[in-house]
Amino acid sequence: MSEYDAIVVGAGHNGLTAAAVLQQAGMRTLCVEANTYSGGMAATVELIEGFRYEIAGSVQFPMPPQIAKELGLDTLPTVDAEVQSVNLGDAGEEPLIFYRDPMKFMTHLADKHGMEAVAGMAGLIGWSQGPAKALGRFDVRTPPKTLDQMYACAANEAERTAIHDVMFGSAMDAIDRYLPDKEKHAVLRGMLAFLAINSTYRGPYTPGSATCLAWALAVPDDTTAMMTKLEGGIGALCDHLRELFLSSGGEIRYRTKVDRILVSDDRVTGVRLRDGSEISAPVVVSNLSPDYTLVDLVGADLLPADLVTRISGRDHRASFVQLHFALDGLPEFAPPYDFLNDPEMLGSVAIFNSPEEQQRQWDECRRGIVPDNPSMGMQIPSVHDPSMAPPGKHAASAFAYALPVENSRDTRKLKNEMAENVIDKITRYAPNFRDIQIRHITFAPYHMDTMFAAPSGDFCHGLLHPDLMGPNRPGPKGFLDMPIPIDGLYLGGAGCHGGPGITFTPGYNAGYQVIEDFAAST
Repeated sequence: MSEYDAIVVGAGHNGLTAAAVLQQAGMRTLCVEANTYSGGMAATVELIEGFRYEIAGSVQFPMPPQIAKELGLDTLPTVDAEVQSVNLGDAGEEPLIFYRDPMKFMTHLADKHGMEAVAGMAGLIGWSQGPAKALGRFDVRTPPKTLDQMYACAANEAERTAIHDVMFGSAMDAIDRYLPDKEKHAVLRGMLAFLAINSTYRGPYTPGSATCLAWALAVPDDTTAMMTKLEGGIGALCDHLRELFLSSGGEIRYRTKVDRILVSDDRVTGVRLRDGSEISAPVVVSNLSPDYTLVDLVGADLLPADLVTRISGRDHRASFVQLHFALDGLPEFAPPYDFLNDPEMLGSVAIFNSPEEQQRQWDECRRGIVPDNPSMGMQIPSVHDPSMAPPGKHAASAFAYALPVENSRDTRKLKNEMAENVIDKITRYAPNFRDIQIRHITFAPYHMDTMFAAPSGDFCHGLLHPDLMGPNRPGPKGFLDMPIPIDGLYLGGAGCHGGPGITFTPGYNAGYQVIEDFAAST
């Protein structure tokens, strides 16, 4: 007799999703987590005493409605600030204010940026819908489509063109089509360019960057909100899933690192832990990246050589710095941006360079040059959610792109230089920013690798590139044309179909695949 019916490796958001699905189906499920907390890179963590931070992910983009309803994720309290974010250009352009109310946002666009901007944004969101269908952005419990099927799902020639853009074009192919005015639409273009590259190793003019843009812009048919903030930070979603799992009788063990997934006669038998102990189960679901799961935990010697070659070639060159600040007060922005001193405006502020400058900085980062004026976003969630910081204090986080990563030794030295450039940039806009810092922590990709086993810091477990999506992103049992030849082993992390991002889809798919296979075998 096995000790458990199923073991889930990793208590990230996908791992918790799979665990909850399995436990609620009546399977005795154990979730093992190497860290001291659950949620992984979708957790809210007290990094500095009294200050809580969204460790990596911070905004909930639309998820499949079926998952939200079934798991109760649509019942959690949200931060319903009137302004979701304010986007600034780097040359004094008219700011772009994302109001939570879609009509108010469109009115702002029309008044401040012109009706062409309204039409352009509507056009881009419409453009994203064909690729969203092709990529299965909101599909659940379905396999990825083949390339032929991706094209065949286009309802018209416009959708077919958009799918072609996503497979072979750049983000700027689409942005130039819908927002061609480089001066009038400067802030919109810079914001969209940054949206298109921050989960990639690309510049906005580099072929392949259109995939990330379409993935980020897509919304389900019955949804208007493009992003949501949660009370308590993004970790509230994982806290909910953890409690759902535990209340159903599930078990989580922390500080429990899996050293090996055990296989006998092409069938999973359980896991071996770092301390040498073993736990038995006929099913193992991995929340970790597909390549780490198969090559490191299972072992290349137990897999076909072609599968090892295919899974080992994934691009993980994550290129970012993330800073977490403990602040003794709020930034005070100087004119003409002093309107940001209204707390209603201050929850999320981004400062983007032009797409051309973002492309130049990515080209230079590949040569080991740190951007002197990086595009960046800063969030201060404690403005609207006081639980994130002590009274009178604030927790802030900043994310910037194009840290050189091709030489890991240089990256460790250059991350502090880039962090200083981010702080300098914020201080140019808010002169008191350095003075109100109590402390800050800088994360580079190698920190995410160490803390969460994200290969090379890649929080996508396989970047959002066209060659890593669709049929090239494995499902629970592997690739469409190359399944994993081990019974009882399932993939359920962000590197699987339905990911990346905080979609919960890979874990949900893996959980239900286990249930379907179990039903078919009895």
